[in-house]
Amino acid sequence: MNCLICKQGRTHPGHATVTLQQAGCTVIVKNVPAEVCDNCAEYYLSEETTRAILARAEAAAANGAEIELVAHVP
Repeated sequence: MNCLICKQGRTHPGHATVTLQQAGCTVIVKNVPAEVCDNCAEYYLSEETTRAILARAEAAAANGAEIELVAHVP
């Protein structure tokens, strides 16, 4: 697909690092499967991947974590 941000690049399967912050909790998830723009590196996640990351972030916040580093999405 064409990149919605830069309008110049095309996306290809790859991996991204996703950082989420909310209410004093930061969750960093590495090696997330994504469609990545070959021009600007913007990434797009599938619904399934987004659900998994959000669930991980909610669990971290509920457990009182300030920072949580996740090596990959399960």
